[in-house]
Amino acid sequence: MNIQKSISTRAWAEMLLLAAIWGASFVSIRIALDEVGPLTAVAHRVGWAALALWTIVWIMRLPLPREPKVWFGFLGMGVLNNVIPFGLMAWGQLHIESGLTSILNAATAIFGVIVAAIFFADERVTWPKAIGVCLGFAGVATAIGLQNLRNFDLRSLAQLAVIGGTISYALASVWARKFLGGQPPQVAAAGMVTGSTLIMLPLAWMVEGPLTLRLQSETMLAIGYYSLVATGLAYLLYYRVLAMAGSGNLMLVTLLIPPFAIVLGAVLLQETLRTAAYGGFALLALGLLVLDGRIWRLIPGQVR
Repeated sequence: MNIQKSISTRAWAEMLLLAAIWGASFVSIRIALDEVGPLTAVAHRVGWAALALWTIVWIMRLPLPREPKVWFGFLGMGVLNNVIPFGLMAWGQLHIESGLTSILNAATAIFGVIVAAIFFADERVTWPKAIGVCLGFAGVATAIGLQNLRNFDLRSLAQLAVIGGTISYALASVWARKFLGGQPPQVAAAGMVTGSTLIMLPLAWMVEGPLTLRLQSETMLAIGYYSLVATGLAYLLYYRVLAMAGSGNLMLVTLLIPPFAIVLGAVLLQETLRTAAYGGFALLALGLLVLDGRIWRLIPGQVR
């Protein structure tokens, strides 16, 4: 039986704050995409976050790793946790709503279970996990709409791109376990976004042209928010909540993000979602609660 940490009032408050920060990031990215391309948006995101996080590492006087394996780990983590998912989701948001992107993003935990079972012997798929994964897949299919896959178009491709990003996030968790164990969270986060910056800056330059700060004030505010707050600060807050609540409880953040993104998308961007998107989110939420074990603890005599 897995012993799961209880969630303190402070942990709940910080989880809600983290969910609000990440929920607003979907809207701020969409605002920036009105003026800059998706690769440029991601280059700004990781570049400014890297500067902010290394400043924090320097202020805290944290030791830097010297082993080449660790720096290789940072680079790989940057690719899997930033370059691929940030890029796919930013491009996807050009064609689908911010709220729908956040709903599909909640599938990260579902794919995480599958990927962990493939790579690690101690992460076998139990019956409760299998049920949770099936519910999660049903939620994704409902949110996307199977009719959209039959009538395949750019919107369908955008939704699949977001799903591809969630799979990359799941692979990133495997990579972190193999290469980044024991690193201080501030150093790990700074190293990761530095690795992704080394890739995104030249890639964005070659594909979309030189980066510029001659942008509308609304775009600059959006970039400042999603790079410094929703990336740099959020990573540090993520590790704080992880220490307080544990990885199982932290999964609940993925359920708290979509409501913030949906409301902000409706208010600021006048977005509306199909009813199926909400039904898909409900199935995803149920699947995540099954994976988390909370549903089973309501049944007398059941353990996870």
